[in-house]
Amino acid sequence: MKHTLMMAALLLAAAAPAARAADPLTLQLKWVPQAQFAGYYVAKAKGFYQQAGLDVTIKPGGPDINPSQVIAGGGADVVVDWMPSALAAREKGVPLVNIAQVFQRSGMELTCRRDSGVRTPADFKGKTLGVWFAGNEYPFLAWMSKLGDSTNGGPNGVTVLKQGFNVDPLLQKQAACISTMTYNEYWQLIEAGMKPAQLLVFKYSDEGVATLEDGLYTTDAELKNSVMQERLARFVKATLQGWSYAVAHQGEAVKIVLDNDTSGSQTAAHQKRMMAEVAKLLGGDAHGLGYLEPSAYERTVDELMAGQSTPVITKKPEGAYTHAVWDKAMGGGG
Repeated sequence: MKHTLMMAALLLAAAAPAARAADPLTLQLKWVPQAQFAGYYVAKAKGFYQQAGLDVTIKPGGPDINPSQVIAGGGADVVVDWMPSALAAREKGVPLVNIAQVFQRSGMELTCRRDSGVRTPADFKGKTLGVWFAGNEYPFLAWMSKLGDSTNGGPNGVTVLKQGFNVDPLLQKQAACISTMTYNEYWQLIEAGMKPAQLLVFKYSDEGVATLEDGLYTTDAELKNSVMQERLARFVKATLQGWSYAVAHQGEAVKIVLDNDTSGSQTAAHQKRMMAEVAKLLGGDAHGLGYLEPSAYERTVDELMAGQSTPVITKKPEGAYTHAVWDKAMGGGG
């Protein structure tokens, strides 16, 4: 009897379909673990990637990590990057393609001390402005170009201070204005003791430089591979599921982010504020979360090509985005 049961079990096991091995996929983030990337960490922690048949490795970014360089070197299958950086990289030969646009609103700002004398953008001349580099400088350069302000200093230009990813230059009065995000550095200034009345904030979106920020990018070569395109569709679908969950369960999302912060430098209070502010940027136009609106793409291109001095890009890109992956993800492709 025991032998019969064992044989039956073996026959059933042989007849059952082999479990599908999870397909590997590597995601390179733009910065360190924080609520800016909550959707990806949530998708992994809640098993959404696993349910999509994916084994996703999430690589954190940092001050010395440029996503476009990582993917160009084969270190990732998909990256989170800002469109100005991605388009500038494409023009320089890195064939990045946007497959989904997670942030549909801009969170970039230039925050100034009121005691610096800055009241309007016309007052930037002769001032020192803190600017992030590693691809984040392109919206700033586009804005200065539109204003006609040289970035080489002097009374008719601005002096660019290469800003670290902190707010020290403003606190220490090394710059009249610094780069901030609505969801991060502005609140670092407040947490450091500055009062809103001491600050003047210029949102890029209010100044006609509303370029697109966190989007998902892969390469031309990956998209030409039908197997990888299908895999990316499953990734996008699970990722957007992760973002929807993060917005609906912000406290849990913050805990998941903090669990992934191996540095221990993030605080729950700051991440909760960041999560709430990031949720405002996701949008959700008529098409839905993650859809790249062509008019927003064209606006970003036009802004990067505009200006009285050197434009960020010199010609309209071709093939810089596709809806094929997003369409397949929304259609259940996977």
